[in-house]
Amino acid sequence: MKSEERHFILKLAESADELIAAQRLRYRVFVTELGATGPTVDHANQREFDDFDCVYDHLLLIDRRRDAASLDHVVGVYRLLRGEVALAGPGFYSAAEYDLGPLLRTNRRLLELGRSCIDSDHRGGVGIYLMWNALAEYVLAHRIDIMFGVASYHGTNVAAIAQSLSYLYRNHLAPENLRVRVADAHFQTLDLVPPERIDRIAAMAETPALIKAYLRLGGFIGDGAFIDANFNTVDVCLMMDTQAMSERHKQAYTRRSEVRR
Repeated sequence: MKSEERHFILKLAESADELIAAQRLRYRVFVTELGATGPTVDHANQREFDDFDCVYDHLLLIDRRRDAASLDHVVGVYRLLRGEVALAGPGFYSAAEYDLGPLLRTNRRLLELGRSCIDSDHRGGVGIYLMWNALAEYVLAHRIDIMFGVASYHGTNVAAIAQSLSYLYRNHLAPENLRVRVADAHFQTLDLVPPERIDRIAAMAETPALIKAYLRLGGFIGDGAFIDANFNTVDVCLMMDTQAMSERHKQAYTRRSEVRR
């Protein structure tokens, strides 16, 4: 793994070109691969962007072997918005889909995650490991208590993921004091399959890898799903209370000693 790590740089975006490179990666993943449409898509320049980009921190995974001059070098992205920044400015992106009142009333340090993606050539390798370690450093540096954000299933056919949604509802619903809820106008119930008919194996097969990874680390979900027609996804709100993580999982998540940037 170490021999592979030397090809990568982890950093926050510091220039307009780095942000554009991140937006181009998002275009390749969300638009070209997954079929996103709508006002955030710029086909002419092959970028996916919105008004929130200017206030977020953008955690980048850069491959030294890729061409920086053509802005092809960013191969992983996490978009990060701290609570104090959101509340002093535009608010949280997730507020367009969810009532975030339960989180805001905690008065704890919040971090919203979003637009996370990895270039298709770098999935299944060291890249996601490096990004999660860098995210852990960011969480520790800013003393974050709760991480949250929209996580997505590809496609908008709820019936096709009914086992997964029902399993999450029955086994990973957030505690009531943190349980955000999809706005009433867009609420799609997660409780689709009777408890006795939930098949855990089928449910896990329907669940995206990123959602499963957060659940293994002690994550939980808000109430309801949001169908995002523009992004061609079914969204759930994932949350993680960093103080409530088991020590074993916390150590796994915050391990950084092997990473050299």
